[in-house]
Amino acid sequence: MEMFTIIDQREIAPKVFHLEVYAPIVAKHAQTGQFVVLIPHDNGERIPLTINRRDEKKGAITLVYQVVGKTTCVLSCMKPGERLYSLLGPLGKPSHVEKTEKSVVLVSGGLGAAIILPEMYAFRAIGTPVVSVIGARSENLLLFREEFEAYSDEVLIATNDGSCGVQGFVTDALKVYLDQHADTVAFVKAIGPNRMMEAVAKLASSYGIPTYVSLTSIMVDGTGMCGSCRVSIHGEIKHVCVDGPEFLADGVDFAELERRNQRFQELERQAFESCRCAGH
Repeated sequence: MEMFTIIDQREIAPKVFHLEVYAPIVAKHAQTGQFVVLIPHDNGERIPLTINRRDEKKGAITLVYQVVGKTTCVLSCMKPGERLYSLLGPLGKPSHVEKTEKSVVLVSGGLGAAIILPEMYAFRAIGTPVVSVIGARSENLLLFREEFEAYSDEVLIATNDGSCGVQGFVTDALKVYLDQHADTVAFVKAIGPNRMMEAVAKLASSYGIPTYVSLTSIMVDGTGMCGSCRVSIHGEIKHVCVDGPEFLADGVDFAELERRNQRFQELERQAFESCRCAGH
């Protein structure tokens, strides 16, 4: 099979796609929390996607993405058998995974569930108790619910519309749990929108619990050379692509990160509107 050939592509939730790609070198070396940078076509842009799963025997990696811009729109229209123009990885540092007697609470919002899922498996593999908090706008948008319920010691669900679990945000479900079990938690991990991760970190900090966050930033080369993904942590510049993407939340300047992420917002909107693929 040709390198970077699409093995499988399917929609698993509204505008959320499961993409399996033949990439044996990446599949062999990837660790939990690392990502790839791919280009769908020869005139496309580079986008980072976290590795959801890897199958070294098959030589394949699985990526889960949401159609939010032109490149993901174009990617969603590609079919099994087609070849991606480029795929670079594994990139970034592996996620912090350690064996603890206390529980680790994994908090994910929306697409963050696809990224935090391999961490759940990694913690369970070494015997660390896992509590998963998953959230979405409504029940039909909850990703990998069955997997979380099968492998977590406990699962809490939050939906904005109240169609499943606690009505509200993941922080509402997390607070309910921490009010009763804060002394049994080693640390929290949060993956989702930056503002969600900031809110989770602030809540956990109020109980004296540290939080690890996987930061979302604009990336270009993914190797630390362009500087596009830089973030301030305790006033020091870090690059999400090589120093992260996971960091302790304490000291992260989330406001600056959010401003940086919005600097191409209008151009991104125009590009997305120009995409005629998948109904756009």
